[in-house]
Amino acid sequence: MAFKKDFTWGVASASYQIEGAAREDGKEPSVWDMFCRKPGAVWQGQNGDVACEHYYRYREDIALMKRIGVRASRFSVSWPRVLPAGVGPINDKGLDFYDRLVDEYLAAGIEPWLTLFHWDYPLALYHRGGWLNRESADWFAEYARVLATRLGDRVTHWMTHNEPQCFIILGHQDGIHAPGDKLRFDEIVRAMHHAMLAHGRGVMAIRAHAARKPTVGIAMVAVTRMPNTETPADIEAARTVMFEEPSRNGFLFNAWWFDAMLKGAYPAEGLKLFGEAAPDIQPGDMAIIAQPLDFLGANIYNGRHVAATLQGPQLVPLPAGYPKTTQDNWPITPTCLYWGPRFLHERYGLPIVITENGCQVADVISLDGRVHDPQRIDYLHRHLLELRRAAADGVDVGGYFQWCFTDNFEWALGDAVRVGLVYTDYPTQRRIPKDSAAWYGDVIRTNGAEL
Repeated sequence: MAFKKDFTWGVASASYQIEGAAREDGKEPSVWDMFCRKPGAVWQGQNGDVACEHYYRYREDIALMKRIGVRASRFSVSWPRVLPAGVGPINDKGLDFYDRLVDEYLAAGIEPWLTLFHWDYPLALYHRGGWLNRESADWFAEYARVLATRLGDRVTHWMTHNEPQCFIILGHQDGIHAPGDKLRFDEIVRAMHHAMLAHGRGVMAIRAHAARKPTVGIAMVAVTRMPNTETPADIEAARTVMFEEPSRNGFLFNAWWFDAMLKGAYPAEGLKLFGEAAPDIQPGDMAIIAQPLDFLGANIYNGRHVAATLQGPQLVPLPAGYPKTTQDNWPITPTCLYWGPRFLHERYGLPIVITENGCQVADVISLDGRVHDPQRIDYLHRHLLELRRAAADGVDVGGYFQWCFTDNFEWALGDAVRVGLVYTDYPTQRRIPKDSAAWYGDVIRTNGAEL
């Protein structure tokens, strides 16, 4: 059994994590350039100034993708590389880079999937209030218009945000990601609402200015809940918890974000719980946020099990010694790629694209000069089997993007962890395809039939 014939097999990346060239060719700082200078913010004081030098090595990287057999690449654009002040004058050298990048992808037979925003917010706009400023939706729309106008004759697959839950919660509530703020509760909710407005305005700008008909979505954290046993009671309990009120799931409350975008309203239980801190919803806001989407991107790495009990649905703790990935200590729960897409598709009816899935492994270059990563292969194999099962059971699964292609600057963890199919030897910038790269290439060539 294989995936459907038009299934998209890809890899994913983010501009700040791979490009480097942080202050070259007219690029101005992002909040991550600022955050990395904060003492103790990033592992060993590292930063994305150089990262993987993809800005200069993109042809080499794309050639390697082609050699492996990758069919699509999900990448992001650095907002302050294109618009150094966030709005206003365009940096031609920055925009030219993405012009060349898209052309190189297409020449290699690789479909570009463009993410507008993967966390490198222009520092100049942060100094004007950032996501706390309602004008941020207008700023984002201008940025989207610039890219759609320039690249929309060749790029047909677009995403607005990557994981707004993370850049709001980790960056503005917990302070462990850029910009490193710890805001009041009402301010966090305000920033959430403005980011959602920016998403809607971005969709509108893409559809208005792209020369070719665009396919538009968003890449969201999909906090996944799976039934402890595949009984009707446990399945219903998992479905309930996956979309229930934020008292249990905090700001990772799926329905708060997804319902606003796809049903046109914030869940009533969330508004009630937030009380006076609920967002200032002005006339027309929800219509802007709920722009029609063509697919729903879901970033899923693991999930929690739920059981039905006499006291109601309960999260089930993992037993002692439960297997975890080696570097991030996340549990290995392959059925997340069955139940996550299934529950999302049931509730929202859109095609589901897995826009991120992968694992961190303590990879090393072996004595034979190769990088053997059987744990990553096993992780991907188990998860793809579950995704294929979801597709066989009627879930409209449109694609899968492995995170990520090369080892890169992993945000606050710096280069302490490795997540790629390709090993990056940072001192030399040499790329070494791991065993998992060849394995994934075989999966792509057989369309998953031999999993």
